Amino acid sequence: MNGVIETIKNRRSVRAYEKKEIPQEIIEKIVEAGDAGPSGANMRPWRFVVVKSSEMIKKLQNTAIPFYKNWIEGVDGKLKEIRKEIDSKVEDPIYYDAPLIIFVVGTKVLAYESDCAMVCQNMMLAARSMDIGSCWVHFGQFGLSEEIKAEFEISENEKVFGPIVFGYPKDGVFPEEKSKEKSKINWK
Repeated sequence: MNGVIETIKNRRSVRAYEKKEIPQEIIEKIVEAGDAGPSGANMRPWRFVVVKSSEMIKKLQNTAIPFYKNWIEGVDGKLKEIRKEIDSKVEDPIYYDAPLIIFVVGTKVLAYESDCAMVCQNMMLAARSMDIGSCWVHFGQFGLSEEIKAEFEISENEKVFGPIVFGYPKDGVFPEEKSKEKSKINWK
């Protein structure tokens, strides 16, 4: 099978990580893959905030986890059951104890939402090709305090995508593929 297609098919959301640092050269390759993303009119409306310091990760956790706990109380049904299973396996239900968090920060111009989403996907695929796990943590963008936004220099004209957590999967195992229904395709 083609290597790119194989990487796409083998990418999984990893929600438990080893306490092992990712080498700087791999981090740089992941960011470089994101930076190679396509953009409308070549606007390249993104920038990156790479968080690997345990102090900053702790600050992010301390801000986001209370926000998450308040949110999860109001959730019911299948989502609450899924989250209960995930939350039982990690101390940090937002960033999953990952050693690396990358925020893609998009400037609100033209097709920035699509552009930044493709940047995120590029990084996750690049990580998987190097046996690094990842997970797009949509919830992580909501638990950012004003202090953290200021520290990351996030303006009113910007939006956070992800953030995306990266790390070596716990016990070296990527999650198994979940069964999925085939998508409907209309051939004309």
